[in-house]
Amino acid sequence: MAGLIAFHPALMLKRILPRTLFGRSLLIIVSPLILLQIISTHIFYDRHWDTITRRLSNAIVGEIAMVMEAMDDAQTPAQRRILFKDAYRYFGLEIAIEPGFLAPNAKPPVSARIDEFLTAALTQRIKRPFRIDTSSFKERVVIDIQLAGAVMKIVVPGDRLFSSTTYIFIMWMVGSSLILFAVAGIYMRNQIRPIRRLARAVDSFGKGRVVEEDFQSGGALEVRQAASAFNLMRERIHRQIRQRTDMLSGVSHDLRTPLTRMKLQLAMLGDGPEIQELKADVAEMEKMIDGYLTFARGEGDEPASETDLTRLVEDVVTRWQRNGAAIDAHVEGRLHAWMRPNAVQRCLDNLIANANRYGAQIWLCAGKRGEVTEIVIDDDGPGIPEDAREDVFRPFRRLDESRNPETGGSGLGLAIARDIARAHGGDIVLDVSPHGGLRARVRLPL
Repeated sequence: MAGLIAFHPALMLKRILPRTLFGRSLLIIVSPLILLQIISTHIFYDRHWDTITRRLSNAIVGEIAMVMEAMDDAQTPAQRRILFKDAYRYFGLEIAIEPGFLAPNAKPPVSARIDEFLTAALTQRIKRPFRIDTSSFKERVVIDIQLAGAVMKIVVPGDRLFSSTTYIFIMWMVGSSLILFAVAGIYMRNQIRPIRRLARAVDSFGKGRVVEEDFQSGGALEVRQAASAFNLMRERIHRQIRQRTDMLSGVSHDLRTPLTRMKLQLAMLGDGPEIQELKADVAEMEKMIDGYLTFARGEGDEPASETDLTRLVEDVVTRWQRNGAAIDAHVEGRLHAWMRPNAVQRCLDNLIANANRYGAQIWLCAGKRGEVTEIVIDDDGPGIPEDAREDVFRPFRRLDESRNPETGGSGLGLAIARDIARAHGGDIVLDVSPHGGLRARVRLPL
C-alpha cells in the first residue's frame, strides 16, 4: 500500500499528456478516476482482504485445534488414521505425524499478510511451537506443529486461504477504467475537433489565406458562438478595408484632378526656374499620393496561392541585377509557401530598393528556419541606430541623420514591406549587418 499511496497520478500524467486542450481535458477526467481507484484499492486491501484472510486463517486454525483435541481421545494408530481421513474428507486437511523436533525457541518468520494472520491465530489457540511455509500459498500452505516427541505436518489447500476476488476486483477496476478512458477520449476529441478547426480558420485568416465564406465550426454551443463571432469579425474587417480603400481611391481621384490642371497650366507657362520648382512640387505631391494610396490599399485584393518562393526570389534578384544593383544572392534549396506572390515581391523590392539606395553592395540569403521561411537582406550602408529601428516602419518616416531626404524615397517603403509581411502572419526585424550596414530579416510562415 505504501507504493500505491506514494504514486502521484496527476504528476505522471502531466509528463505524459501533451500540453494541449485535449491532453488537459483528459487529465481532468483521468485524475479523479485514478484517485478513486487508489482509494477503492486501499479500502479493499485494508477492509476486505484483511477481513477475509483473518477469517479464513481463524477457521483453519480452529479446525486444526479441533483435530488436536480429538487426538487426545484417539489412542491407537488406527483411530488416528480414521481421524485424519475425516479431517481430509470434511476440511481438506492432509495431516501426518513425523518423528523429529522443530528448532527450539525459533521465531516463525513473517513475510506476508497470511503469515501474520496464521501466526497470530496459532499463537493464540494452539500454544505450541510451530512453523509455517507459505512459499506457494496459492497451491498449499504447510504448517508444522511440535508435539511430544513428534511433528504434526498439516497441508492446507491454497484455496482455503486465498480468495480470487482480489484479482477479479482488480480486473474489473482496470477494465472498466480503460473503457471509460477510451469513451472519454473519443468524446473529448469530438468536442475539441471543432475548436481546432476554428483555430486553423483564424490562423489562415491572419495569414491572408482563403477561408470559406460562412465558416461553421460545429461542436458545443460555446464553440459555435465563437465561430459566429469570428465570421462577424472577419466581415467587419473586410468591410473596413473596403471602405478605407474606396475612400482613399476617391480622395486620390479628387486630388489628381486639380493636380492635372496645375500640370497643364505649368506646361503653358514656359521653362523658368520658378516653373521648374513648381513642377517638381507637383510631381512630389503625385508621388506622395500614389505612395500613400499604395500603402493604405496594400495587396489585399490578390488571392493567396502555393508559391515557389525560390523562383520568386531569383526573379526579383535578376531584375535588380539587370538594373545595375550589386546583389550577391543565395537561396537554400527549393522553398514553397502559401502567400500572395505579387505582395511578397513588392515587399522584397522595397527592402532591396532601400538597401540599394544607401549601400553599394547587397547580400541576400533565403532559407527554411524551423516553421518559417527567412529572407535576410544585408547592405554596407550607414545603417539605422537601434533606438530608431521601429520608427522607420511608420508611414512617411525618414531619418535625416542617416537618410538624405533629397535622394530618399517617400518614407513608405519599409512601412509597406512590414505591412505585407504581417498580413502573411510574419514580420520584419531590423538589425546590424555583419557588413556594417543594415540587416532586414523577413520571416514568413510556411
